[in-house]
Amino acid sequence: MNQVPLVSQPMALQKAKKKKNNYLKHSPLLIMMIPALLYLLINSYLPMFGIVIAFKDINFAKGILQSDWVGMANFEYLFKTSDAYIITRNTILYNLLFIVLGTILSFSAAIMLNEIKNKVLLRTFQAVITMPHLISWVIISYLVYAFLSPDTGFMNHTVMPMLGNEDGISWYTEAKHWPVILSLVDFWKTVGYGSIVYFAALLGINEEYYEAARIDGASRMKQIFNITIPLIAPVIIMLMLLRLGRIFYSDFGLFYQVPLNSGALFNATATIDTYVFNGLLGSGDMGMSAAAGVYQSIVGFILVITVNYFVRRKNKDSALF
Repeated sequence: MNQVPLVSQPMALQKAKKKKNNYLKHSPLLIMMIPALLYLLINSYLPMFGIVIAFKDINFAKGILQSDWVGMANFEYLFKTSDAYIITRNTILYNLLFIVLGTILSFSAAIMLNEIKNKVLLRTFQAVITMPHLISWVIISYLVYAFLSPDTGFMNHTVMPMLGNEDGISWYTEAKHWPVILSLVDFWKTVGYGSIVYFAALLGINEEYYEAARIDGASRMKQIFNITIPLIAPVIIMLMLLRLGRIFYSDFGLFYQVPLNSGALFNATATIDTYVFNGLLGSGDMGMSAAAGVYQSIVGFILVITVNYFVRRKNKDSALF
């Protein structure tokens, strides 16, 4: 029988003791991790077993596991529908706009926050621009309706007559206005919260870089483009990659609550999520809904892996992994 040499036993005991001491030393941190790990397990990993629903014809009398297996039939709902092009186009284009323009606006707001030196004014401004993020979409839909109501809305009763249009606009039946409306509402709600992340990154930049640039006569814009943006580029890329992973998802509240689910606005407001939800209400088919979720997740995963691969080839430090 092989035996550990006596010379190596004290060293092995020392390593084991050191490892045990490390666990004891960091035990408070490990205990603090438990609630977050449990939340991650319950909220993100356990539901993954529900993927099987996407491949079954769910019959609650039989149960999920005993329901009939239908393979890829549930996915045909998304790909064979006549509206597949519209909902896919809207989902992708809206998200691309939100990612690109939303990032620019959030970063610009962070720079403005960084320019405010008065602490009271800074905190007041932070509270004001982040407050919309805390408002639910239900309340926002009522606020939007207060502006756009054909009968009592602020736009038709105040703004449009000033522009020479006494009859107003039937906002909830004319789809051509809604790409702009939805974009403005989304930016109003999300830009302030997004700017906080970039503002935190800006605070980590050493002030000596800016002092040296000012001594060399660099303007504020040159400082932003030559110091600020290059130094926080990894943060910008990381956040854009994370958002890119959800490019086939849409904010349900924005596209369902704000337009009041108006059928007349379908071409401009329908996305994969709202389409599946309306289909689920009509048919009650859980398998179809689960198939849509699986499809969105797989496409998002492939996009993140692909884009991260190219980012890693260009700049290893900016990649997610």
